[in-house]
Amino acid sequence: MSHHLERLQTAEMELGATDAVQRHISRKVVEPRPISQRKLDFEHRRPRWLREMMAEATGVFFYVYPGIASTAAFFLNETEPAFGSLFQIGWAYAIGIAFAIITCAPTSGGHFNPAITICFAVWQGFPWKKVPYYIFAQIFGSFMAGLVLMGQYHEQISAFAAASIAAGKGTVYNGGPASIFCTFPGETQNNLGYLFLIEWFVDSFIGIVIWAALDPANPFVSAASAPFVIGLAYANMVWGFANISISTNLARDLGTRIVAAIWFGGEAFSYKNYSWIAILVNVPATLFATAYYEMLMRDSLKKIGHGHARHEDGEEGLAKHLSRTGVIENGTTSMLRKEEV
Repeated sequence: MSHHLERLQTAEMELGATDAVQRHISRKVVEPRPISQRKLDFEHRRPRWLREMMAEATGVFFYVYPGIASTAAFFLNETEPAFGSLFQIGWAYAIGIAFAIITCAPTSGGHFNPAITICFAVWQGFPWKKVPYYIFAQIFGSFMAGLVLMGQYHEQISAFAAASIAAGKGTVYNGGPASIFCTFPGETQNNLGYLFLIEWFVDSFIGIVIWAALDPANPFVSAASAPFVIGLAYANMVWGFANISISTNLARDLGTRIVAAIWFGGEAFSYKNYSWIAILVNVPATLFATAYYEMLMRDSLKKIGHGHARHEDGEEGLAKHLSRTGVIENGTTSMLRKEEV
């Protein structure tokens, strides 16, 4: 015990979450245990692709699970306000997305959406060879979230399904047992064109906000606030459109829809011929949104000026561009400061 007496000093803080605020306080945090060579060797031997896949799967799980759990609590208790609301479900997804980014983005980049992965490959140079296994991991994470929820709520969902069948409603419909896991159109929603338009708009809205939040030249979004901005964009669309069917994410919908199909049958994919909209519209809509941002709103010179990018031809290429556009006159980059860019 004597070698731990230093932890009793009142001027020190114990090891733990206080590490995160160490630089903001004057007191000293107790030194953590030294990292062993054995641990370094173990971490070095782990395949990078495995770490990235697990981070993407875990992140999608963290984002999907709170949302469908909140939906389950709401539906299984007959939409009683004491057990939730669309407002609560929106917050569940928003905070889940924030936690997913905070927890897993340092390892994989925090895509958590096949459409975002594809957009990073198209616009930001993300390796195309990684795209298939990122997408697989994302769908797998959503699938596992659905499985875990079914395991936890199996008795209640089974009772709900039995009551729904007895009432002549079946199990696959908006507000039914299967809709705990994935989206289905409402009873009066029969026009696939409207459903397509709604999904396209929602996915485009979220895509633009994500791309703006991740723009390092954006002065209104810091690295610390980006997870919450992205989460709130998703919640904003849930609050506005969840009552008329939205999906927002191929992986989120497909993974949990497979779980719904396992328990409630193939109608989970065939109901009103809607599933292709929920699964496929996300990718082209997000590509459209990011193209809109890249073509009309991106300021790459500001990115370079803030040190977040470089000209493909180096300093000489940048100097030529600045001279040609009149930003500088002497052909040198000595005047390139953040405030001037």
